[in-house]
Amino acid sequence: MKTFQSLHPYDQSVIAEYPVMDAQTLEHRLERASLAFEHWRTRSIEERSDLLKRVAAVLRANSEEYARIITLEMGKILSESRAEVEKCAMCCDFYAENAVKYIRDEVLTDNKPADLQRGSVVFEPLGVIFAIMPWNFPFWQVFRFAAPSLMAGNVALLKHAPNVVGCAWAIEKIFAEAGAPEGVFQSLVVDVDVVERIIAYEAVQGVTLTGSEYAGSSVAALAGKHIKRTVLELGGSDPLIVLADADVAAAARVAVQSRMQNAGQSCIASKRFLVDAAVHDEFVHLLEQHIAALKQGNPLESSTTTAPMARRDLAEKLHAQVHATHKAGGKMLVGGSHDSVRDGANFKPVLLVDVPQDSPAFREETFGPVAAVVRVSGEEEAMRLANTTQYGLGASVWTRDTERGERLARRINAGAVFVNGLVKSTPQLPFGGIKKSGYGRELSYFGMKEFMNVKTVYIYS
Repeated sequence: MKTFQSLHPYDQSVIAEYPVMDAQTLEHRLERASLAFEHWRTRSIEERSDLLKRVAAVLRANSEEYARIITLEMGKILSESRAEVEKCAMCCDFYAENAVKYIRDEVLTDNKPADLQRGSVVFEPLGVIFAIMPWNFPFWQVFRFAAPSLMAGNVALLKHAPNVVGCAWAIEKIFAEAGAPEGVFQSLVVDVDVVERIIAYEAVQGVTLTGSEYAGSSVAALAGKHIKRTVLELGGSDPLIVLADADVAAAARVAVQSRMQNAGQSCIASKRFLVDAAVHDEFVHLLEQHIAALKQGNPLESSTTTAPMARRDLAEKLHAQVHATHKAGGKMLVGGSHDSVRDGANFKPVLLVDVPQDSPAFREETFGPVAAVVRVSGEEEAMRLANTTQYGLGASVWTRDTERGERLARRINAGAVFVNGLVKSTPQLPFGGIKKSGYGRELSYFGMKEFMNVKTVYIYS
């Protein structure tokens, strides 16, 4: 029997092994999801809201337990894991309180056709939503799809990353403990060879994936083959632009927070720092100081401020990207030595400067604690380089002139641009990318309606 092995990233100790579901078990779970949808879709918005409120309560009541599971399997420091659990609870509360206004009927009142007595747009659930989720935020990625999907009246199937199966089972148990009807939320411990089987299943009407460009392309092709709706949130190489009039100290502090939290393993982390020549040296000096103050170690210990990467193979890939950038002409001010990858994937943070545009640190997504600094001559060069990327997920602009910041934000090709602050996802606003960062939106009312039938009801006069 094939199993998925869960390893603690810090020391590579085995946490658990999980058997992969056989064909019969998978079929049973698919059938259960299909039956659950027929009942769940008829539940009132108040009943769905009550479930999410109970889920939020379970998350908060057991936050230490769930935080420890996240840290053991994925490797992030405990304070970040606790914050992730709370963000999931907050997301559940948000949709429990706001979904009703997002999906209420819209009645046509202006410019009505002559033969129309009443015209409405109603929003109805689609069916079973299949989610393929990554390991970097093993709770948050799940809840940001599940909360709006369940409030819409859909039901959820989760295929989690093989290294965080413990998180997947914990989340299924959270919904069960909160009183979710059988089959409304289920985890599938399956390998990639059955993904098409799941997508092709008749009751599955939507697929959402957060992951690599390759995974997104593959799943989109399968979904297209079977005519299923998709949302893809893929990679990013987000620019952080520091203009000459910026608060350099604040920009540097947030830049390090953005790049180094979660051990740099975040799609919307700032990865390319485009810094005006007038403040470049000051900014770099501050980055060096902040990075030097980080303490790497066991993520279960409260004194640790930066965690190991989730897997050793990922750390080795990042190590290769850093050294290829160095070979191309980039300079390593911090880290980057040949012992960057140690047992347990404890990748030492790296600061690269004078990064060439044809190097991996500029062209590719560097998914780990590596900051790449590029000196620019002003805002026009900053704009050009910000948009010189195949990705388009997030970006940030730093300037004391907020009107200037907004003007430049509108010129950046990305799904979200933040001025003078940390790029982040929040339930109140849509989240997603363009170009090879994917398509569709999660969160807010936009995300909720991605997997709903927008139906016209036309009553003749």
